[in-house]
Amino acid sequence: MAIKMLLFDFRETEKNFFKTHELENFDITFFSESLNDETVKKLSPQQLEQTSVISVFINSEVTENVINAFKNLRIISTRSTGIDHINHKAAIKKNIDVVNVENYGAKSVAQFTIGLILALTRKIVPASKYVLENNSCSSFVGRDISKLTLGVVGTGAIGVSVCKLARAFGMNVIAYDIKEKQELINFLDVEYKSFESLIKESDIISLHLPYTGDNFHMFSEKQFNMMKSDAYFINTSRGELVDIFALKNAITEDKIKGAAVDVVTCEEAAFKCNQYSQKLGEDMTCVKETQTVLELAKLPNVIITPHIAYETQDAIDYLLEMSFRGISDSIQGGSKYKML
Repeated sequence: MAIKMLLFDFRETEKNFFKTHELENFDITFFSESLNDETVKKLSPQQLEQTSVISVFINSEVTENVINAFKNLRIISTRSTGIDHINHKAAIKKNIDVVNVENYGAKSVAQFTIGLILALTRKIVPASKYVLENNSCSSFVGRDISKLTLGVVGTGAIGVSVCKLARAFGMNVIAYDIKEKQELINFLDVEYKSFESLIKESDIISLHLPYTGDNFHMFSEKQFNMMKSDAYFINTSRGELVDIFALKNAITEDKIKGAAVDVVTCEEAAFKCNQYSQKLGEDMTCVKETQTVLELAKLPNVIITPHIAYETQDAIDYLLEMSFRGISDSIQGGSKYKML
């Protein structure tokens, strides 16, 4: 008998995977919507009764109410590394396995990060707009990144990939992490620094850490004030790590040179037009953040992208493949991919 599964946050880019892979053991219903306290109410009694597996992305909010709504749920699979959008205590209480995907999109995110570094330091975006808008003459003199120091905060799989690419460009690379990677020290001459030293010494800071709750707003006014006035800041990890209001102030007050941001805290409000009004009506903090994101995006020394750093077709296919491998392992009683 096929396993009943509901897959949320389903996107156009994921369709090809399901066309080219045989998943005969699964009876899957697809939803483009995210799963949360409101959308769970739209599910039928049969779906809430018969579903054994749900698959979500980070836009979903798998709260205690959502988990309790399902009567026979056995596995929550998130197509991401982070699991902070899932209520851990509620899952454990109901003996539900939570499986994730480690290290997906490391190369894709690293390549995107280097692209942002080049775009910022060479002023590619404003130069492109200049040609289209035929504005008055402007200067687009940039920097040679081989003369700059890149500070990498977080040296997991993505951080390591960024270090490797940056060294290939001839950049001086320093890093911060609780656990140092000896391979970076021995083979790439990456020097680990204290968090404060990295902030003060870097020409560009690139953030590559998961959100744990303890590191909320680890980059705020204090940290931006310590940065060089001609330094750039890049975040392709999680929006919760950065105080977006402090970032805007740092840029508009010329405390730092500019920034590139692929993630924000209120992504559904900032990046998803069809959910904009609903989300804003629920959370005034998201109202302010979304407005700040829009204001930042208009600045010539800022690049805002809608959480696409990982999004290559190769990474998406890998993500789905590993998700189903984790689900299958859990069904068979394994724990290789379990986070809870």
